[in-house]
Amino acid sequence: MTAGTTVTAPDGTEVVLGEIGTRVLLKNSRVRVWEVELQPGTAQGWHLHHNPYVVLCLSTSPCHMDWLDGSPARHLSETVGGSVYRPVSPVHMLTNDGDNLYLNRLIEILDLGEEASGDPYFAITGIPAEAGFEEAGEIPTKVVVDEDDVRVQHVTPEAGESYTWHTGAYPALVVDLDLEHPDLTYLEPGESYTLPAKPERTSGFNLVELRYYSKPRT
Repeated sequence: MTAGTTVTAPDGTEVVLGEIGTRVLLKNSRVRVWEVELQPGTAQGWHLHHNPYVVLCLSTSPCHMDWLDGSPARHLSETVGGSVYRPVSPVHMLTNDGDNLYLNRLIEILDLGEEASGDPYFAITGIPAEAGFEEAGEIPTKVVVDEDDVRVQHVTPEAGESYTWHTGAYPALVVDLDLEHPDLTYLEPGESYTLPAKPERTSGFNLVELRYYSKPRT
């Protein structure tokens, strides 16, 4: 955490760093989950990431990212239900250029960054290596991030449908993208979560699998 730290831009300007997000929604030894909310025309402020992180979009608006070192701005056009996985990043700030609310969930992977707790990984016997759904047949899912360390699926049940998802040999998070009930749940290896049935079709859920957890640490 570097909020409140003063850094110097290439032109000599001193900048006080702010928080990574608007508020912390969940924190344990593995992850810290932020909400990032930007109204139209507002900026997040300069900040720095010490841990790799996953971004999950709940409400989209055109944005751009400025870099304190003067690198060209990055223009973003995220999709609700989509996700990106990013490494540690230099000082930057995000601005909402559009007319809509921008809202995301930002999951810091503490184990893979500078804030790793050192808590050991414990293999649990009898748990399948891979996550999966209890129900047979085709499930309306799409893999939106597939990295060695993290996998994110987007699940979009129809109105009234419900599915039960079992984690594998690693922790996971379930993020409800319904703006009326934007719930967030952390699951340990081997735990299950039943996606709540909705009266109407919503933007669905993101399932975030911390797959690095099942690998030996070096």
